[in-house]
Amino acid sequence: MVHVSSCASRSEIMRSVKRAHTGPEIKVRQALHALGLRFRLHRRDLPGSPDIVLPKFRTAVFVHGCFWHRHPNCRYATTPKSRQDYWLPKFEANVERDARKEAQLRKLGWRVLVMWECETKTPEVLKARLRLEFDLPLCDSLHRS
Repeated sequence: MVHVSSCASRSEIMRSVKRAHTGPEIKVRQALHALGLRFRLHRRDLPGSPDIVLPKFRTAVFVHGCFWHRHPNCRYATTPKSRQDYWLPKFEANVERDARKEAQLRKLGWRVLVMWECETKTPEVLKARLRLEFDLPLCDSLHRS
């Protein structure tokens, strides 16, 4: 059954969607921290204000919601059936802006890593991907005495 809400309540719901410190973003931050990596948050001096910046690796990380940023072939990247004349251009603009900001960062010499919301659902898989991305050893015990 489809949930039907009034325009006012839907508008309120949409306003409550956070831009920063989202659940998936926090999961990525926790995984990076557990791997011993240090970072900065939301650097406004960089194009697109990346969610996470690892200066040591000159890497900008964007944690994208599958729905809003249109993760290809993802079950969470659904398209609303109503008001497609509103939603489709909105999604297209998001994807276009993402590509533009990533290109600007690369031109400045930054590496860009996009983590998708669906990739944050399993902590072990998330850590494994980050280990590969940053060429980290497979065992945490190497860093402990």
